Amino acid sequence: MFSMKKARWFAAAAALALVAACVTDNAAQVSAAPAVAATTEAARPDAATFVAKAEAELAALAEAAARADWMRQTNITFDTNWLAARANAQITERFSALAKEAATYSTAGLDPVVARKLDLLKRGLTLPAPGRTGAAQQMADIGTKLEEIYATGTFDIAGGKMDLERATIEMASSRDPARLAAIWTGWHSISPPMKEDYARLVALANEGSKELGYADTGALWRSKYDMPAAEFAAETDRLWGQVAPLYNQLHCYTRSRLNARYGDAVQPKTGPIRADLLGNMWAQSWGNIYDIVAPRTRTPNIDVTARLRANRYDAVRMVKTGEGFFSSLGFAPLPQTFWDRSMIVRPQGRDVVCHASAWNLDNIEDIRIKMCTQVNAEDFQTVHHELGHNYYQRAYKDQSFIFKDGANDGFHEAIGDMVALAITPEYLRRIGLINQVPDASADTGLLLRMALDKVAFMPFGLLVDKWRWQVYSGDTPVSDYNTSWWKLRTQYQGIVPPGGARPADAFDAGAKYHVPANVPYTRYFLAHILQFQFYRAACKEAGWEGPLHRCTIFGDKEVGAKFNAMMEMGASKPWPDALEAFTGQREMDASAVIDYFKPLQGWLEEQNRGQSCGW
Repeated sequence: MFSMKKARWFAAAAALALVAACVTDNAAQVSAAPAVAATTEAARPDAATFVAKAEAELAALAEAAARADWMRQTNITFDTNWLAARANAQITERFSALAKEAATYSTAGLDPVVARKLDLLKRGLTLPAPGRTGAAQQMADIGTKLEEIYATGTFDIAGGKMDLERATIEMASSRDPARLAAIWTGWHSISPPMKEDYARLVALANEGSKELGYADTGALWRSKYDMPAAEFAAETDRLWGQVAPLYNQLHCYTRSRLNARYGDAVQPKTGPIRADLLGNMWAQSWGNIYDIVAPRTRTPNIDVTARLRANRYDAVRMVKTGEGFFSSLGFAPLPQTFWDRSMIVRPQGRDVVCHASAWNLDNIEDIRIKMCTQVNAEDFQTVHHELGHNYYQRAYKDQSFIFKDGANDGFHEAIGDMVALAITPEYLRRIGLINQVPDASADTGLLLRMALDKVAFMPFGLLVDKWRWQVYSGDTPVSDYNTSWWKLRTQYQGIVPPGGARPADAFDAGAKYHVPANVPYTRYFLAHILQFQFYRAACKEAGWEGPLHRCTIFGDKEVGAKFNAMMEMGASKPWPDALEAFTGQREMDASAVIDYFKPLQGWLEEQNRGQSCGW
């Protein structure tokens, strides 16, 4: 199952300064020069000296901010919130000032490495603070407050309190439509208090982005992909166009099975799907309802959860198994500090942020994961995914500070997800969780189960930032936040909320972690394209000739070496260079998704014959 997180640090904690590579001019920039008083040419240092000093200063601030935020996320108290907010404010304020200064340097004629660092520094902040006194602290305080509302949110149901962890478990397992609607509605009731603060944060971030020369914060975000912002938006639409036909078939089939289970009064045969029936609070992945949609005549599916428990796995053993996967590819073992300092299970007696994440606190070797790990199939995949981030972080640790990041933010997520793709039946056999790989008769069920998570996620991965781009640009005013959110969710996902019209004060986007936490989301959409592209390339390197979904790379050290060579590049080169180093292609290509699911797509089309697909 897919897990989202803040994966690594570049000059700030709490996703305030995650860097993505970008060197070209931004087509959405305003024509005016950045609103910053440039140091006189005679007094200011040359570009190379400025970059070197900025890197040294930000490296120190980044470690302090990361450690403060680690403390906060693993022990939420008034004091840890206070410390994290101050540390984040300090680095945001300083980073914003350095970004604005970087924007005053011309890159023409500079050493290409220095020029790239200037561009990355200018575009590095996720939420740039305005230059006026107190603005950075105000942004940090709002950001901390929003995350705290989310992390500590509970709601009343049937005379008791429920938090997100319990709600998530029950959403996955309940088949009572009334109960599902109550849980869904309850969790979405925690976010309306965020709306006013979120709007203030949007205004402040836009003010800071304009000082850097961008039309708005959405334009800044789109500038991070080694192409003009407008071209990047078109690129995401192109990639979606490649996979939309497969999604539409999956939607059509799933809707028909839900209709058969619940009847017309709950889920009609035509139109959108009711969001709370899909086994996930945000309807972003549908694997939890596999029992409803599984092929009627099927070979029994591999119950990974049952196999883990039968083999007496605990959370630490799951992580050790994930480490073993990377060791089989030739990677060095995790440092002892990983085991000493990670939060692998939920600690008792304190509030924490359970959202799974991978960290490198010193940008060298202090790598950790933070999870409230359960012994189940979903978290087994999540462990492999998170370790993908950690091994990527360690691969580029010898790069200079500004280059210590993924080639673009989608790469970081895709590498973790590609590793999770490698959890094939053959891999499970090799590590002793199953005794025999099922024959080809089981493939339809295996692919359907995978598509319910991977393919079903793609439109959601695309629309979250489409919504935010419209918010930042002003096309969606505060009064239309929720209307716009559901317009996009229906347009791309084909879903609607339970119970019809939402309350006037609803802020349903805020019930998704990445919105109050201000983590850009397009990276996850790109990751769902790139992971299959990476996997296809890895299987080709391994000499695999069978169906792509049956490939395993476990134990192939040549694949590991080529994989590591790409990861070691970090952000030092534009992402097409990194992509080419591993795949031989310079363009993101969703055809690998279609290749992987080709047998399933034909089966879905056969199942949907005579149905009125679409919504």
